[in-house]
Amino acid sequence: MMWSGDDIYFMKLALEEAEKADRLDEVPVGAVLVSEGALLGRGHNHPVKLNDPTAHAEIQALRSAGSWAKNYRLTGATLYVTLEPCLMCFGALIHARVGRVVFGASDPKVGVSRWLDTLDGAALNHRFTFEGGLLEPECREQLQAFFRRRRG
Repeated sequence: MMWSGDDIYFMKLALEEAEKADRLDEVPVGAVLVSEGALLGRGHNHPVKLNDPTAHAEIQALRSAGSWAKNYRLTGATLYVTLEPCLMCFGALIHARVGRVVFGASDPKVGVSRWLDTLDGAALNHRFTFEGGLLEPECREQLQAFFRRRRG
């Protein structure tokens, strides 16, 4: 896959968001939501500190963008996230009507891509482009370093 300069720039912003989560001792996942080259929202994992199982980076970015746009529909926007979204975040992205999701590292345990074939026949009211592997080594290393530190 050939990534654009904008794709790389925005994924680096998502990596900065992931670093914020890391400093809070949260799993370092970061996300940014972009439309027509403009940053609409940012987010990083925050479920432990907020006692909120829905406080994933993607959800935080959607909340931030929706608040700014004064609309929960973020039609056509692109989400850049350092780790492949889970099924919960996938559902939120459908409801928000994003146009494209770009992730860094895949998540073989809870990542949604393992469910895409099953969901393909589902009567979903929206679909988006789903692309992975952007800055994958950097995204994966950030996660692995976090878990190495935690395991001592």
